[in-house]
Amino acid sequence: MERRAFIKKSGIAGLTLAALPNLAFSKDFEYGILELMGKTDIKLYGKGINLRKEAHDAFIEMKKAAYSDGIDLKVVSSYRSFERQRSIWERKYLKYTDDNNMDPLAAIDKIIEYSTIPGTSRHHWGTDIDIVDGNRNVKGDMLVPSKFAEGEPYADFKKWMDENAKDFDFHLVYTDVPGRRGFKYEPWHFSYAPISVPMLTEFRRKNIMQLLKDEDFYGSEHFTEGFLTNYIQDNILDINTQLL
Repeated sequence: MERRAFIKKSGIAGLTLAALPNLAFSKDFEYGILELMGKTDIKLYGKGINLRKEAHDAFIEMKKAAYSDGIDLKVVSSYRSFERQRSIWERKYLKYTDDNNMDPLAAIDKIIEYSTIPGTSRHHWGTDIDIVDGNRNVKGDMLVPSKFAEGEPYADFKKWMDENAKDFDFHLVYTDVPGRRGFKYEPWHFSYAPISVPMLTEFRRKNIMQLLKDEDFYGSEHFTEGFLTNYIQDNILDINTQLL
């Protein structure tokens, strides 16, 4: 399969996140574009945790509080580099198109139910974490929304996090609020707001499309200006309002 440029030069380069309506920049924070895209090393803390220092410390305090209530917060995924996200994207694209014989556009739609385009993942920031209850013995894929429902293995975890996570400044990113678009409901994905909110603010200022136009990975030849615009509005910005 021939690898194509991420964004064609047919006017897409001029489209920016900052051009979207109703974007307020009330704080002045500076994060480099390589940092925001997961393309440079950042200092991470905690074996198996891998978060920025402030987020790590808050997570440890939350973990202690949860443990006292019988919940063992277990990290499934946290920081991911650009290359790690690229490998996830390409593995899924090849699986859907080659193994499942899906049309490329259908494969892309399937991928972005739960996975981000490389360079746009919140997991690049060292603020976001996927967690479950380590006290529960769950077979197969742990990150399935149905396993967090009432009567299911992670129901107690979900109840505890719903009631307590905000006290430690962690918020669910992709909620089950009716009408929310973009990525599907992820009851395991939490973000440390004191850092991720200003990082998103900075991310929204960048001309991400211009910066990504020379990136190369499978399926990118099918990205159109309309697709990318909707992806930004729905998948990046239609999240828990506490994180905007």
